[in-house]
Amino acid sequence: MIRAVVFDVGECLVDETREYGAWADWLGVPRHTFAAMFGAVIAQGRDYRETFQEFRPGFDLYPERERRAEAGKPETFGESDLYPDVRDTFAALRADGLWLGIAGNQTVRAGSILRELFSKEVDLIATSDDWGASKPDPLFFERVTDASPFTHDEILYVGDRIDNDLRPAVTTGMHTALIRRGPWATIQWQTEEAEKLPTFRVESLLELPSLIRDFNERSR
Repeated sequence: MIRAVVFDVGECLVDETREYGAWADWLGVPRHTFAAMFGAVIAQGRDYRETFQEFRPGFDLYPERERRAEAGKPETFGESDLYPDVRDTFAALRADGLWLGIAGNQTVRAGSILRELFSKEVDLIATSDDWGASKPDPLFFERVTDASPFTHDEILYVGDRIDNDLRPAVTTGMHTALIRRGPWATIQWQTEEAEKLPTFRVESLLELPSLIRDFNERSR
């Protein structure tokens, strides 16, 4: 039975187009060039942070975030950056009695924004900075389980990445859903692992409520 659904943040709930555009501007790189290099790095199986190194060797993401904030250009997102299926999906899952969470590799600042946006709609909002553990470390997914009232095999983790989201969640014993959007899912979608690993593969989060209901009916 699936009793809890926990969502990744970037490219699952939040469209990061604006934020990555801001990084391209910060680096002084044309946005289409930055996006092309970003996709190339992902397709090569490298860490996305290596994209920044291609344009500025020695780049360190965390202190650079602080420099942006000091310059009045902090990382940010808001209601307009949410994918349009997010709120209706939360409402439908909540109506079905499911426990909901948001947990991803995010900063403390991003966690504050998430709480402003979703604190009335979900039961858990947590970030890697809060927990001192980042995906794909299995400890992150242990934290998810510890923060919920359910066992691993009662949790569905929803994400857009095989490497960071699905693979470690499955290793921990969770069910998973792969959402096809953003650069990672688009690049990884037709791989064997993307086809076989997830419990569900969806084009929209709105597919989840009926899929979970059917899954739970078969599990009774």
